[in-house]
Amino acid sequence: MEIEEAEAVLEAVSPIGQYLSSSIVSLSIIAVLETEIPFDLSQTMSLVTDVFLPINPRFSSIMVVNSKGEKQWKKVEVNPKDHIKVPIFSTENSTKLYDDCLGEYISNISLENFPENKPLWEIHIINYPTKQAAGIIIFKLHHSLGDGFSLMGALLSCLKRADNPSIPLTFPSAQTHSNNSHRTRLKIVPKILSSMYYTISDLCSSIAISSGFVEDDISPIRSGHHGVEFLPTTSIAISFSLDSVKQIKTKLGVTINDVVTGTLFLGTRLYMEAMSKGSGKARARSLVLLNTRMFCGYKSVEEMVKPNAELPWGNHFTFLSVPIPKLNGSQSQDPLQFIWKVRKNIQRKRSSLSVFLTAKYLQMLRKFRGPEAVSKFLHGTLKYTSMGISNLMGPIEHMTLTNHPISGFYFLINGPPQSLKIGLVSYMDKLRVAAAIEKDFIDAQKFKFYSEKAFNIIFKAAIGTSSTQV
Repeated sequence: MEIEEAEAVLEAVSPIGQYLSSSIVSLSIIAVLETEIPFDLSQTMSLVTDVFLPINPRFSSIMVVNSKGEKQWKKVEVNPKDHIKVPIFSTENSTKLYDDCLGEYISNISLENFPENKPLWEIHIINYPTKQAAGIIIFKLHHSLGDGFSLMGALLSCLKRADNPSIPLTFPSAQTHSNNSHRTRLKIVPKILSSMYYTISDLCSSIAISSGFVEDDISPIRSGHHGVEFLPTTSIAISFSLDSVKQIKTKLGVTINDVVTGTLFLGTRLYMEAMSKGSGKARARSLVLLNTRMFCGYKSVEEMVKPNAELPWGNHFTFLSVPIPKLNGSQSQDPLQFIWKVRKNIQRKRSSLSVFLTAKYLQMLRKFRGPEAVSKFLHGTLKYTSMGISNLMGPIEHMTLTNHPISGFYFLINGPPQSLKIGLVSYMDKLRVAAAIEKDFIDAQKFKFYSEKAFNIIFKAAIGTSSTQV
């Protein structure tokens, strides 16, 4: 949508917001909240007008383009009815049927584009009982509105503690990879030299991947289909015991992200090998999302939107390209190597300056060739790798949405040109793993089976007994 230059000064869309809302790349986040009771539809309008819209002006804005080709946010009047969807399913009272209907519905809305003349969000209310919940509330939000950190903060502004709504929700403390300062000083010169080497290597690798000079093998998790982002998807959600994950973390002295990423990599390799013998050794990489704020917990929306905020609203993230360890033929292979290798690779990539230099490269690319060229770079980075992983921290306490208790929630990333996209979020005593997978290509139930199997294998290897809860 184009506007006249004479119009009032509008808020510019951030560079990353522009990259993620182009004709080449368009990403959105689908957050699924599971309620313990059916949602009271009479509260929908007040939820939107009194709670959701005031969170941030972008929820009442559309993206427009001025005469210079620059994208901006323009404030508009919002009709909540245009954004609230209440689907009607079969009257047959079957949780299995409604589970299938929910999966099909999420797949359908994932393929739908947002109207250009309306703000980039939708709320879908499904008042049919599924295996996991009495009702479902889906927030579909375009990624240009903000990253997972910002949008999680927005959603949490709508949610309250079930035990005491006047007390803020709390979150697990973030744990970073620790370093021994004395050893670091002793090895400062080798570290500088290795950092320089890996910085150059990672930057060249990033450019080679995005250009298609280096790409992952076609495999049971990467179809390589042209326009895969426009194909139907199937979604699955897996629950892991957060206490069990923490036991592994403590035993191995690693982070929760190390444990979960290593587990998913092992499960993925087990699935690949089961579907096609030998593919457990295929070239495969995952893009692991890294939030560049280096946060220690969520800030309130009020704090994020302040000028010069410490943790500002918007999109502040980058991708780390992490090789998925290959599956050895020997059954005696130590499964914990998947965690150790993940930890080592992520530590190495975080210590290099490639993230900084890649950001500078994208700035130059945008300056001389425009935002579409950067979108093309990002599209290639996604297209030529096998999978993507994004993770968020959820609240520790039980929460409610307008007095509707939330039993669980998860999120999916929609739009990347990949056959397998995974989102992780913690909530109370569970870690929820949700995957959006290419329909009729990846077998959803088998992928879920091998992911759960991998968790049990790693738990037994680390703790010495089988996990009692997955």
